Amino acid sequence: MKIAVLPGDGIGPEITAQAVKVLNALATKKSLALELQQAPIGGAGYEAAGDPLPDDTLKLAKESEAVLLGAVGDWKYDSLPRDKRPERGLLRIRKELNLFANLRPALLYPELASASTLKPEVVSGLDIMIVRELTGDIYFGQPRGISTLENGEREGVNTMRYSESEIRRIGHVAFQIAMKRNRKVCSVDKANVLETTELWRQVMIEVAKEYPEVELSHMYVDNAAMQLVRAPKQFDVMVTGNIFGDILSDEASMLTGSIGMLPSASLDANNKGMYEPSHGSAPDIAGKDVANPLATILSAAMMMRYTFNDEANADMIENAVKQALAQGYRTADIWTEGTNRVKCSEMGDAVVAAL
Repeated sequence: MKIAVLPGDGIGPEITAQAVKVLNALATKKSLALELQQAPIGGAGYEAAGDPLPDDTLKLAKESEAVLLGAVGDWKYDSLPRDKRPERGLLRIRKELNLFANLRPALLYPELASASTLKPEVVSGLDIMIVRELTGDIYFGQPRGISTLENGEREGVNTMRYSESEIRRIGHVAFQIAMKRNRKVCSVDKANVLETTELWRQVMIEVAKEYPEVELSHMYVDNAAMQLVRAPKQFDVMVTGNIFGDILSDEASMLTGSIGMLPSASLDANNKGMYEPSHGSAPDIAGKDVANPLATILSAAMMMRYTFNDEANADMIENAVKQALAQGYRTADIWTEGTNRVKCSEMGDAVVAAL
């Protein structure tokens, strides 16, 4: 299993270190052959090579079977030219690897029901999979940029666009996942005002005909945002475009108690993937050993499941996380009275011990 490890910026190196610790422990226990190689990305890539995605990093990522990413970004890079900022490295590697399908599960562990900002009866038993298209939409559409008009006023332009084939392939991913779950897909759009998502809805209806066992529903994105807070357990699989998925998946993460609990997988057509926590680099707490590494560790479990097709070892990592939580271990973001508040590295140790 050849895995590229890209720690990135902020808390990225701390949380990826814990995921690597867990992977190495699993490899020892189950006699797995792991080849882990690190490379810089984001601000670290800029510092090392003047580029948020250095050529050597991209080469390693392309040659590896999977990529484990920490996080990118830091306020100190905000003054750089846009093409040199850490986030451009993240967008570029997704595009270069053609990682078009982003899977973000929002699963509430029973032990964390009280950590959610919503009432336990609203979120208990929550288990949603958000499928987000990742390489199109307004983040990549052309034309884009900031220009000056003839009257001297500045104008910013971004273009939302999707081709039929882009919508169709992400639709198939969502329906195939739904077939393994509760066979319900909610497609989120804004078809009443955006032609791009009017096409999205039309194509989703066409794709649904190939999966007669799956119930398809549609919801406008503003209503979906409200429903995630009002009655989140109505959803099984949600499928949506890049910008809507970015926003809704972060909202869904807080239903689980903390964004520090939310893993993600970004896959290509052959299930080669990049695995990363859904949260950012949190530079304000970097180096303090207080970040929550569980989203990154759970991302490693998703790597086992989706890229290496290893359900048993994915379950083993996830069960170790459940056991650590059941034993009362909590990082600061999920800590409540009566539980054992631990550091980032200590949470990693607890998961390794549970293995």
